[in-house]
Amino acid sequence: MAAQQRKAPAPIDLVVLTRARLQEVVDEAVQRGRITRSDAAELVAALVARGRSGADGVLSGPLDMARRVAGGQPAITGYDDLTAAEIADRLDGLDLAQLRRIRTYERANANRKTVLAAVERRLA
Repeated sequence: MAAQQRKAPAPIDLVVLTRARLQEVVDEAVQRGRITRSDAAELVAALVARGRSGADGVLSGPLDMARRVAGGQPAITGYDDLTAAEIADRLDGLDLAQLRRIRTYERANANRKTVLAAVERRLA
């Protein structure tokens, strides 16, 4: 009964995006190093699944995930105030997701080769 009482979204609130276009945009983000291939696949699958369900707030979960993947705050307190050497020293003990988040954040912001190389060594 509750599903029947839900109002249809207003046309102005709808966005039509084909799976192919969505995949193309996410693939470009992967090529630019903004998102990992596995995170991209998970994001596309979540968006398509939610779109098929027709639920209200279709994109809220995947958009939050995309924001985290694309540049959420790194797991190191005071990250922006640290030198590259200080960041490299604090990478030990971080899990893979935290390392990927640091890599993404670093690429989008300071883009320091020293930090990126240290993260890549730990991800390998």
